[in-house]
Amino acid sequence: MRGLRRWWDGTAGGLPATFWYLWAGLLVNRAGAFAVLFLSLYLTEARGTSESLAGAVVGAYGAGGAVGVLLGGVLADRWGRRATLLAAHLAAAALMAGLAFSRHLAVIAALAALVGIAHSMPSPAFVAAIVDVVPEHRRSRAFNLQFWAFNLGMAVASLLAGLLAEASFLALFLVDAAATLAAAALIAWKVPETLPRRRIGPAGTSLRQAGRIAGEPVASGARRTVGEPVATGVGRSRPPGLHTALTDRTFLVFVGLTFVLAVLTMQTSTIMPLAMRADGLSPSAYGTVVALGGALIVVGQLFVPGLIDRRRAHRVLALSTGLLAVGFGALAVADQLWVYLAAAVVWTVGSMLAAPPNAQINADLAPPELRARYQSVFYLTFPAASFVAPTLGGVSLQYLGERHWLVVAALGLLAAGGHLLAGPSRERRVAARRVAAPARTSQPVG
Repeated sequence: MRGLRRWWDGTAGGLPATFWYLWAGLLVNRAGAFAVLFLSLYLTEARGTSESLAGAVVGAYGAGGAVGVLLGGVLADRWGRRATLLAAHLAAAALMAGLAFSRHLAVIAALAALVGIAHSMPSPAFVAAIVDVVPEHRRSRAFNLQFWAFNLGMAVASLLAGLLAEASFLALFLVDAAATLAAAALIAWKVPETLPRRRIGPAGTSLRQAGRIAGEPVASGARRTVGEPVATGVGRSRPPGLHTALTDRTFLVFVGLTFVLAVLTMQTSTIMPLAMRADGLSPSAYGTVVALGGALIVVGQLFVPGLIDRRRAHRVLALSTGLLAVGFGALAVADQLWVYLAAAVVWTVGSMLAAPPNAQINADLAPPELRARYQSVFYLTFPAASFVAPTLGGVSLQYLGERHWLVVAALGLLAAGGHLLAGPSRERRVAARRVAAPARTSQPVG
């Protein structure tokens, strides 16, 4: 019992109540987000559309997701985390109910794009709120639990989606809307506004120091509060915003390496099914490989903090990306199910190890008043990877055959080396920020 208690304390101990309400809201949100999983099937079976038109509608949802990530980041820094979460959840519930009763394809496509926006808006706000309320030394375990909740919710959603789709497509959309409303109610009831309202630096900290850390030029001797414009060297005032994240070179290198990680991860849902079919394996075999990965995450993710605590984040990311490279590279010689299953264990462990340090580094690099905006740029890597992975991967598989997996492995190994090279400069940047703006407790407002 004492060993179990120590494990639980190291995995989930010391986290504030607000985090757990956010965690529960995320779990309910993901467990109920199942209608989109069957959107293409709904369009072809219930609405009689062609596969190409169904694909275009699903593509509209994905395009909306890219817009929603950026919009959610901006609003979470301006309105607040709680307000953005509530607005996004309420809009998503209303739009999903609209989809349930829509009959015209043009209306369905427009609603799908808007649902994509509403579904993606909460991501930057969720993570920014977690960073707001969780002490820095406990954020790694918080992000680990967030990743676990996301995958557990997706597993539940996949199960419920199949059952509801067989019963009624109308029920599929309406239950999704109800689950989204339940998540909104939980947030409204238990989650306070966490957006910090404070000056950029404490007394004695020059804004030149704070601006240099944030990647924002600041006039010498200037002092300001959050939300006031920053004086640039050309005599103009420009408020910090998305441009700060988009011109932060250290952050963009990290985002680029995360994009490679996302492209590797996307192989399982885009290119691997085609490779398994070419090897004569059935769709059920593909389902077995995917189910194994999901089961490993649900069961094993809670043990990750004990493996990576007190280890340097860039080395953990290099190891995790290397495991992804080795796992997918092994598919170059795979032609039987057991090889795919063994490879899936390797790349799934890599994904599990990568999740906490990825989120931790993103939180460390972001200036406090731009946390959600930095999150939104970071989260753009995933819709971008969902486009690049199947587009280029399909061409690569067609012309290179099994050598495609050697290209994927080489890309992963290069990214692992990139983490080893870029990691020390990231750590110096974070250390400089801590010196310039010593850690201090921020109370949620509202």
